[in-house]
Amino acid sequence: MRGMALVDLPGSKSITARALFLAAAADGVTTLRRPLRSDDTEGFAEGLTRLGYRVGRTPDAWQVDGRPQGPALAEADVHCRDGATTARFLPALAATGHGTYRFDASPQMRRRPLLPLTRALRDLGVDLRHEAAEGHHPLTVRAAGVEGGAVVLDAGQSSQYLTALLLLGPLTRTGLRITVTDLVSAPYVEITLAMMRAFGVEVGREGDTYVVPPGGYRATTYRIEPDASTASYFFAAAALTGGEVTVPGLGAGALQGDLAFVDVLRRMGARVDVGADRTTVSGTGELHGVTVNMRDISDTMPTLAAIAPFASGPVRIEDVANTRVKECDRLEACAQNLRRLGAAVTTGDDWIEIHPATDDSLAGTEIKTHGDHRIVMSFAVTGLRVPGISFDDPGCVRKTFPGFHEAFAELGRLLRKDPTG
Repeated sequence: MRGMALVDLPGSKSITARALFLAAAADGVTTLRRPLRSDDTEGFAEGLTRLGYRVGRTPDAWQVDGRPQGPALAEADVHCRDGATTARFLPALAATGHGTYRFDASPQMRRRPLLPLTRALRDLGVDLRHEAAEGHHPLTVRAAGVEGGAVVLDAGQSSQYLTALLLLGPLTRTGLRITVTDLVSAPYVEITLAMMRAFGVEVGREGDTYVVPPGGYRATTYRIEPDASTASYFFAAAALTGGEVTVPGLGAGALQGDLAFVDVLRRMGARVDVGADRTTVSGTGELHGVTVNMRDISDTMPTLAAIAPFASGPVRIEDVANTRVKECDRLEACAQNLRRLGAAVTTGDDWIEIHPATDDSLAGTEIKTHGDHRIVMSFAVTGLRVPGISFDDPGCVRKTFPGFHEAFAELGRLLRKDPTG
C-alpha cells in the first residue's frame, strides 16, 4: 500500500446552487453552512444580488433573506458567467416576480442549450424572449408571476431543465404538474427533491409526472455536503496509484449520485468502504477493464476516461451523449487528449472506448482543456502516472475548485509516501 490521505473537499456546486435558489425563495432568513466558494457559485450569489436579494457572506456561511414574492427590483441585468445552474435557474426564479430581467452569459455558456426549459416556461405563460439564437442566452423575462398548471418537458439533454421547473413550482399560484418525456442524470433530480423537502415542500410522483404543490418554502439552516464530482478525482487517484484516500462528509447518506463513481472503481478492482459519513477508496495495484453505463453519473465520465489507459482491458463508457453539450464536447475532448498522450481510443455518438496502454507507450503533452474544469481535473489524475502533462488553461478550475492544483499536488505527495517509513 502506498500513502494515505484524508481529503477535506469544498462543498458541492450542485447543492450550493439549489440551496441559493431555495434560500432566496423561502419565507425568512436561511443560513447555508460550508457553501462552495467558486466562480460558478459566486456568480449565482451575484445574480441574486443583482435581482435585489440580500446575500450576506462570511468564510464558512452565507445568509440569504428570502423573498417569496420574487426579486426586489423591477429591472435587472444579470450576467451568468459560465454557470449553467445560474443561467437556467435564475430566469425561472425571476419569472415569479414583477419586472423586466435580462440575462446574459459567457460565450461558452451562450453555446449551451436552453430551449426545452424556455419553451416550458413560455407554455406556462412566462413572457420570455431570446435576443439572438433561439434557445440560447441572452434572454429577457418580462415577469408577472406564474399561474402554474401542466407542462411537458424533455430533459434528455440536461436534468437542470427539470430542476428549474421543480424549484419554481411552489412559487406558482396553483402549483405545477410536470410530465417528463426523457431524463438524463436522474440522481441530480433526487438531490433537488430532497432539498425541497428540507425547505418544507413535498413533491409527488404519478408515473412520469411530478406534482409540485403551491405554498412556498420555509427558511432553514442548511449544511452543504462536499462535492462528489470533485471527490471522483481524488478517489481515482487512489485507485490509480495503489494509495488510500478518505473523504469525510460523503457517505451512505450523501445526496449526490456522483458518489456512485466509487462503485465503478470497485468493479475495476479498487477496495471501497462507504461509511455513514465518509468514503474510503484504496488502490490494489490492479485496474480491470469495464463496460459501464454512465448516463446517471456523466460528470464523472472524464475521470474514468483519464485512468482508463492503465486498466488491463478495454474501458467502454456508454450512454453519455449529453457530455457533448457540457462546457465543451467532453467526449471528444477526452478522446483527443488521450490520443495525444498515446492511447488508442474509439468513439461513437454516445460512447467512448479506451484501450490498454503501457506506461512506456504514454508520453506527457499539453492537454487541450477547452476551458473545461473537468478536463483539467481529470487529466491531473493521469499526470500521477505520466510525467510531463501540462494544461493550456489550468486556471479554469476556478469554476468549481479554485484551490484544486494545490490540493492535488499535496495529494500526490501524500500518495507517494511509504507509510511503513
